[in-house]
Amino acid sequence: MQGGGDEPRGTRRELGKGTRVGARVPRGVRGDGLGSPLSPSPPRCLLDGATFVLAGGSPPACWEEGAGLRRKRAVLAVLLHFLETYKGLLQEEESAGKVIKELYLLIMKDTALYHELEDDILKLHQLVETVELKVADETPPPSKQVKPLFRHFRRIDSCLQTRVAFRGSDEIFCRVYMPDHSYVTIRSRLSASVQDILASVTEKLQYSEEQGAREDALVLVTVASSGEKAVLQPSEECVFTTLGINSHLFACTRDAFDSLVPLPEEIPVVPGDTEIHRVEPEDIANHLTAFHWELFRCIHELEFVDYVFHGERGRRETANLELLLQRCSEVQHWVGTELLLCESLGKRAHLLKKLIKIAAICKQNQDMLSFYAVVIGLNNAAISRLRLTWEKLPGKFKNLFRKFENLTDPCRNHKTYREVLAKMKPPLIPFVPLILKDLTFLHEGSKTLLDGLVNVEKLHCIAEKVRTIRKYRSRPLCLELEASPSQLQTKAYVRQLQVIDNQNLLFELSYKLEPGAQ
Repeated sequence: MQGGGDEPRGTRRELGKGTRVGARVPRGVRGDGLGSPLSPSPPRCLLDGATFVLAGGSPPACWEEGAGLRRKRAVLAVLLHFLETYKGLLQEEESAGKVIKELYLLIMKDTALYHELEDDILKLHQLVETVELKVADETPPPSKQVKPLFRHFRRIDSCLQTRVAFRGSDEIFCRVYMPDHSYVTIRSRLSASVQDILASVTEKLQYSEEQGAREDALVLVTVASSGEKAVLQPSEECVFTTLGINSHLFACTRDAFDSLVPLPEEIPVVPGDTEIHRVEPEDIANHLTAFHWELFRCIHELEFVDYVFHGERGRRETANLELLLQRCSEVQHWVGTELLLCESLGKRAHLLKKLIKIAAICKQNQDMLSFYAVVIGLNNAAISRLRLTWEKLPGKFKNLFRKFENLTDPCRNHKTYREVLAKMKPPLIPFVPLILKDLTFLHEGSKTLLDGLVNVEKLHCIAEKVRTIRKYRSRPLCLELEASPSQLQTKAYVRQLQVIDNQNLLFELSYKLEPGAQ
């Protein structure tokens, strides 16, 4: 909004100031068009004076002619925008869904009185059908299909399926290990608390209630491949999406905590050519872009806000964002793993060249997430110290990689990267961690509430940043990928990367390959 004459009365836009909170600020309503950073609730306050009448009724006589139609159209506009913004998240809020459905039924009954609203009501009908709002007293839906997390793919037919968005109520299969590395497989909600997970494990192990109440009750522990361990608190939720790449859940008594050791490495540390040596860099880069686009499309815009505003408490609503961040880390470690498992100097130099090609093609595909991940992986200290390998790299590729390093240089707040990104047109996949960094800066740099005032300017800045994500995804990604057996094999390889994320082990492999390198 520009110019004082265009702003509604009572609106203030100065930094650090905003609307006086005289009455309770309704959840789900905000002037930035994104809804509140809190959980969604129907914008009831905007319905005052514009409630739809039941069939057979008539508009109040006190309204001037046409006023009723304008107010009803305004309510419809708010409702349509609200549904468009929240969509899938409403399925997790039964109370919100019930209110929306009640409004929808009233609007449908009111159609006979206001034929001019038919087009808007048709849009509303289509949105309600798309969102499939739940109401508590409805017939329960059929049993849900259990979804796999990408790190837990073991069957090729699962990893080849198109990714769909996760919700907290989705069910997954998960292995929980014992101190002797035996395990039980449980079926659990993605948002399950540690207490719920332990209850399922206890049931599988047939622990008695008396035993569970004593001091030798089970605790849930995360164990990383490096040996780091952490006991999870019973109230913690959504632990599945926050595990490290090769971290696992262990259930044990507190006495057995010190004896926990990581599982053996899941990939053999032996020489031999893997899939990357047999596939063209174009195919790997295109499959990386296609998969990361699927993951990026699954993230709701509000997950970025929840991640920054709520932190640990926002995990319930940020599962898809957490998975994309883990995938970015996974690709970084994949680069180092593949290079350090290649013993032949000649093959290793050729693979280094191929990885730089993959980064170049990802940049050409406007997949900056994959591009960044590959470049960061090549800058891993265990890789950059391989002097003999880098010396065998052709000069053309050395210069190309220097350009890539300049592009990913964080100096001047990633100025070079931001300039390149600004020139790109959708569809594109940004480097998501940088978006979260910007949002965190906006959030922590100024308070949301100060002396009873809402910092509207801050919320507008955050909304503007989130809208850029909508712009990046405003057009579909069009990549021509064949469905031949070899391409399906490449697709499966890219979607279930096996990596070493233990930096100590990576250094150990690096020194074995080139002991004297600096």
